[in-house]
Amino acid sequence: MSDQTARQTFRPLEELSYEAARDELIEVVKILELGQMSLDESLHYWERGESLAAYCETYLDGASQRVEDALAKREQ
Repeated sequence: MSDQTARQTFRPLEELSYEAARDELIEVVKILELGQMSLDESLHYWERGESLAAYCETYLDGASQRVEDALAKREQ
């Protein structure tokens, strides 16, 4: 499988819910831990994992802000 073909198999991050991104990140980690891919494939999955981790972190930051905003509104 070419690198370009592999990239086309991943759904765009903006289409993923937090839960879907987290689950995919778990699968990426499992795949990488097996260590049975070429260096290029491993890098491709590592990059996807980094993107998923950043997406999840941003999503959680947004959720945390929403909770803080709701609490602040309730206190007013």
